[in-house]
Amino acid sequence: MPNATHQRQAVIRRADRPGDLGWVVMAHGELYDRQFGWNTEFEALVAKIVAEYAARHSPATEAAWIAEVDGERAGCVFLVADDRPGVAKLRVLLVTPAARGLGLGTRLVEESLAFAREAGYRRVTLWTTDNLASARRIYEHFGFLLTDEEPQHSFGHDLVSQNWTLDLHDGLAEA
Repeated sequence: MPNATHQRQAVIRRADRPGDLGWVVMAHGELYDRQFGWNTEFEALVAKIVAEYAARHSPATEAAWIAEVDGERAGCVFLVADDRPGVAKLRVLLVTPAARGLGLGTRLVEESLAFAREAGYRRVTLWTTDNLASARRIYEHFGFLLTDEEPQHSFGHDLVSQNWTLDLHDGLAEA
């Protein structure tokens, strides 16, 4: 086939298949080590988030999604309840380097925010670090606002910890 271009098939689905949760932990550990040199403290944090979700999530108010490209896992995001009523947390957003540029990060966040609205949440928060510029652009696109930041030493590096918040009743949240 001369000059045939393969159209990549990308889908977003619930993270409900065997291996999905383990993949989330492994992908975060390996990718953040390769890209940022982060140590296993980060993988342990992701493992804790995933384990808590697996052990006690309520399907009516919490969900996780996997992005696939050509049948292979390529991204993920979780939406879990915060301790405060009416508040959810967006967790562990990731898109693999091979799948970047396909809009998967935006689609994953869009899916989680639609779920948050349906579940009756008033606000969604998230924690990240300032070096994750692509993720920050996605959060800003949906109207998340930076609420605070502070320097910290985590995952073997000096980082700037950031907290972001989205009011789901704000018109900007409908992006």
